[in-house]
Amino acid sequence: MKRSIKSCLFLLIFSCFYSFAQAQTWEVYNSKFALQSRLIYDQVDILGESVRIGTIDGELFLLAQDLSPSLKLDGKSVYQYLAPWILMKGPNGIGAYHEYGQQVLPLAYDEISTYFNYLLARKGEEYWVYERGKNKITSIGKFDEAKFTNLGLLIARSGSSYYLPLSKNPAKVFSLLTDNDGRYVLAKEDSGYGLINLEGDYVLDPIIEKLEHTTGNFFYGYNENQYLLIEGNDIKSNIRYNSFHKITYENGILLEYIYGKLRRVMEEDGILLDSVGIESVQLMDKNIYNVKFRGDKVGLLGKKGWLVTPTTQADQIKFGGEKLFPAQSKGQTGFMNPSGNWVIQPNYTEVLEFSDQIAAVKNSGNWNLINPAGEIISSSTWESVKPFKNGVGIVGNSGKYYLINKSGQILTSEGFENISRTMDDNFLVEKEGKIGLFSSLGKEVLPLEYQTMVRETQNLNIVQREGKTGIVNDLGEVLLPIAYEAVLIDLANDQILTKNLYEPVNLIIVATEKKKKKGA
Repeated sequence: MKRSIKSCLFLLIFSCFYSFAQAQTWEVYNSKFALQSRLIYDQVDILGESVRIGTIDGELFLLAQDLSPSLKLDGKSVYQYLAPWILMKGPNGIGAYHEYGQQVLPLAYDEISTYFNYLLARKGEEYWVYERGKNKITSIGKFDEAKFTNLGLLIARSGSSYYLPLSKNPAKVFSLLTDNDGRYVLAKEDSGYGLINLEGDYVLDPIIEKLEHTTGNFFYGYNENQYLLIEGNDIKSNIRYNSFHKITYENGILLEYIYGKLRRVMEEDGILLDSVGIESVQLMDKNIYNVKFRGDKVGLLGKKGWLVTPTTQADQIKFGGEKLFPAQSKGQTGFMNPSGNWVIQPNYTEVLEFSDQIAAVKNSGNWNLINPAGEIISSSTWESVKPFKNGVGIVGNSGKYYLINKSGQILTSEGFENISRTMDDNFLVEKEGKIGLFSSLGKEVLPLEYQTMVRETQNLNIVQREGKTGIVNDLGEVLLPIAYEAVLIDLANDQILTKNLYEPVNLIIVATEKKKKKGA
């Protein structure tokens, strides 16, 4: 039996509604908020400057610059974006695409790691390497583990044996290969320790009895009764310092002992301090040392010499900003100048560093604020204090946070549940599920009326209110109506994408019947 025209039209309308009811309308604006185009995607994700992914009916597409689909991607989700690689996940595993659209690994692996133009893929215990320049996948065998080093060298381990699968001699066995933050891998063979460069060649032959990485391209070693400070080099490593006197390396500190007595504080490639009477050295921060001498003297040593001249007035000195250094004497803390003299007497149980000429000090349970003269500038006491900048700081008490100036004046009329400083030194304030914005000087910019707020750039804020999202500037002016499900800022292409639920147009068809002619 033939279907009526009316029922066919109904099915057509229902089919269109079913197909698009869950789709989303995406509007594309330029940086001046002029509408450029409208697109229909379930979801759009901006992964990088040139990588955008669109989802249509559960299928993923790599998008062109105009946001039109340029390539359908295998897989149901983006597993990870590690520029320039897009890792996709499907029912049978993980695969990889180059961001230009070339699929280089099928979705069949358990794990994929990257290093620039290289991919390392694992399935079970077997590993493969893809090199973009050669555009081929190579099996490197079965290992317990394999990884790229910080340098980009591929290290593999099977049991207690180590290998360099991409080197000139991939079958060569090492008893140890270790990575570090420098350019050279520490290697060990039966003959001793050595250093290997990116090409997998020795730049220090494996003959050193003891070798340990310190920092960067520097190493601490011992060989034939000599202590060595070694710097890696792409062709041949350099011994920068050697001594028959004992050099120790513990807890990040290199020390040399002359005839059994502590004499020198060492840096990576030589002597940092040579002085008689050193009793102990304590690492306070990176390249910052507390050095104690006989006669109860202590000083603060940096890479370029004394930050605080040794003095008998303190037991310990810490690094501090604005040339005011927290120092402790007999359990109490104050501030010293570089000459080792007290600027602020040690009258406090705890202090925080000076920032913007303000420091927090504690003598009981709470913090007060002082200036460089040691004068208390805040009559109130605070449970927490964050560093000052541009004359404004964040303080807290009884679960509420306030903005305060360098005179101790509270700039916010009410306390907030949280205050956080933005990248451009404004302040996001939160209370009872609402968010507002204060300027770097502590003045209200946007009222406390938004559910969420993201400060994309200066004078550009993505805000949400009553479940809808839009953009406002620092004057509270609406640049894009607060009416969208989502807003994405694509700064690299000066585009703004907004998301709305697609509302299909329902066609209303009025059925009409022609009157029969008389006599028909």
